[in-house]
Amino acid sequence: MTTVSTAPAGTNSPDATVPSVADFANDSRARRTGFSRIFRRKGRFDPQPSQSSVVLLASHGEPFSKAAIQKAVQLSGGGPVAVITIARIYGSAYGLPNPGLLPTPKEMDVQRAQVERAIKSIERTGHEAWGQVAVSRKPGKTIARAAEARGVQHVLLCAPPSPGWRRVVEGDPVKDIRRRVGTEITVQLAT
Repeated sequence: MTTVSTAPAGTNSPDATVPSVADFANDSRARRTGFSRIFRRKGRFDPQPSQSSVVLLASHGEPFSKAAIQKAVQLSGGGPVAVITIARIYGSAYGLPNPGLLPTPKEMDVQRAQVERAIKSIERTGHEAWGQVAVSRKPGKTIARAAEARGVQHVLLCAPPSPGWRRVVEGDPVKDIRRRVGTEITVQLAT
């Protein structure tokens, strides 16, 4: 067992030893008690795709319209297009975890099918396309992270027109993404 040279609080003995965090991570007893899980967390999800793209075609779960796909291809100028859709987690971030709030396998299949259709439409025009289905409680934040990871110049958000009262309650998704990505990326709404 290695030692740390600092004495524990409340003792004046310079010879006192304190076990280091590495000792707990390597100790089989600590692993059985779960202490090492605090310090060695494994990623539960796939890493964020990072293929560079010119345009990010994004949706909060709604299907992509033909006009939005055409506008994304037009904005790309021959470059690759990334497609992302969000499978929404409902509930608050501070509530108890409940599997009923997560998207069902059927909802995930619907989202995958939407992304595949959009990719096929983009590839028919002769452009490269990549797709992603993300599961998130905060769609704006997830879309902004995907845009930054891919280094896009334009984000094209597919959303149905919402009445004014809904924008007041839920917020404007375009403004939310624009606030998170800054001024170097243009964010537009495609209906």
